[in-house]
Amino acid sequence: MRRTLASLASGVLVAASLPPWGWWPLAFAGLAGWEWLLAGQPSAVRARRTALFIVGWLAPGMLWMWQFTVPGFLVVLALFATFHALAVVALPGPPHDVWRWLALPCAFTMAEALRFSFPFGGVPLASLPLGQVGGPLLGLSRIGGPVLLTFVTVFIATNVRRVLQPLVTRSCPTPARLGLHLGALIVVPAALAIGSTVPQGHDTGRRTSIAIMQGGGPQGTRAIRTFPRIALDRALAVTRTYGGGADLVVWPENIVNVLRLDSSAALAEVAAEASRLNAPVLAGITERDSNPNRFRNAQVVVLPDGSIMSRYEKKRRVPFGEYMPMRGFLRSVGVPTQLVPRDAVAGSDPAVLETPVGTVGVAISWEIFFGGRVREAVRNGAGIVINPTNGASYRGAILQSQQIAASRLRAVESGRWVVQVAPTGFSAFISPSGEVFDRIGQTESAWRERTVEVRSGLTWYERIGDKPWVLLMLFLWSLPTFGRLVRRYREAKAAAVTPRPAA
Repeated sequence: MRRTLASLASGVLVAASLPPWGWWPLAFAGLAGWEWLLAGQPSAVRARRTALFIVGWLAPGMLWMWQFTVPGFLVVLALFATFHALAVVALPGPPHDVWRWLALPCAFTMAEALRFSFPFGGVPLASLPLGQVGGPLLGLSRIGGPVLLTFVTVFIATNVRRVLQPLVTRSCPTPARLGLHLGALIVVPAALAIGSTVPQGHDTGRRTSIAIMQGGGPQGTRAIRTFPRIALDRALAVTRTYGGGADLVVWPENIVNVLRLDSSAALAEVAAEASRLNAPVLAGITERDSNPNRFRNAQVVVLPDGSIMSRYEKKRRVPFGEYMPMRGFLRSVGVPTQLVPRDAVAGSDPAVLETPVGTVGVAISWEIFFGGRVREAVRNGAGIVINPTNGASYRGAILQSQQIAASRLRAVESGRWVVQVAPTGFSAFISPSGEVFDRIGQTESAWRERTVEVRSGLTWYERIGDKPWVLLMLFLWSLPTFGRLVRRYREAKAAAVTPRPAA
């Protein structure tokens, strides 16, 4: 029972490192405790304790899912706990677990990389990198994004634990083993030094003034139970309190809800504000598709003359939020699929908007949790990135705080300013170093204006992405296994040629 509670408690420590709590050093304590619980244990015990650790971590970190679907929340916990349990089963066991100092961080990282991409495109929420945006490791994301940041976090925690264990147990490790772990930790300051010197993008010398509009209002609302005009009225109301001067005015996601934008009265109202401010309005729209069971989620650039200069349609849709996977099957087993009555159409264009002041990258809402969306924008010439989002459906601050953390991560990875704007919070400007400015509180109606740098150039992560790092994890994980197989082969070969003693 004590080991069960210890496994859960280790996971809770990792959860406490995440936003909105943000006590980032606790991730190292939780990971070290989990690694200690695995030491010298058979595979079945490692799997069970790891599953409990994951539940202790992800249950608080993804608690917002509970208000939408209790079965879905439980399924997600079970699935991701299974990913990690299988990963530790594949680790070298006694007496070969001396290699766990390397194999365990690699296995953990590969399980997380799988979670970031599967199922339904992945669920990269409550992840270690989101908790480390406030810590000293954030610069590593310019090199290897969330994959490298995950690996280094686990690597530090588990190896520091092994170095400090003799002080707790009053045992005397072999000089070779102690030297191994101390030597491994030398990699960390080297990685931090590299992270601070690799390309971070550079200032082009151009500046753009951006105004963000947060209409405010209550949270915990659902689109099917809300009059669609409310969000537009609130956005118009806060925009009318702004006197102008910005080069761009950015509205959140899903503000304009119409059958067809080009023939709607709403477009004229948006254009009137663009004309008054003499600046384009980048507005989030929800528009019916030709198929009545589908809709389109887009961000458009409305010019002062009422024309639409550019349009980007969201590519990465929210499963069970913007579309219902396996709708027929789920309906047959009693799942309330009517909560998502229509499926969003996935866009196909690059993640950029063309504006009068240049190319702007766009990651709509959920897309900001995926590094590939911002990487596509930057590689298509974006000097600034916007993240229009709609967090009005969620109560509390767990998901909204994690989204701010994701925007900070994307800003550092890309070397760009990220501008996040939501109807009910949080809205903010995030610098290329990950600093948050002008944050607007939840439910607050307010606007903020800031002049930001237009930047260019690519970081290492924007050049190479995630795949090389995942392959590196797989290679490093396989080294102990490959070495053990070679050793066994040599031992068997030596035994086969050893002459038997005479009778």
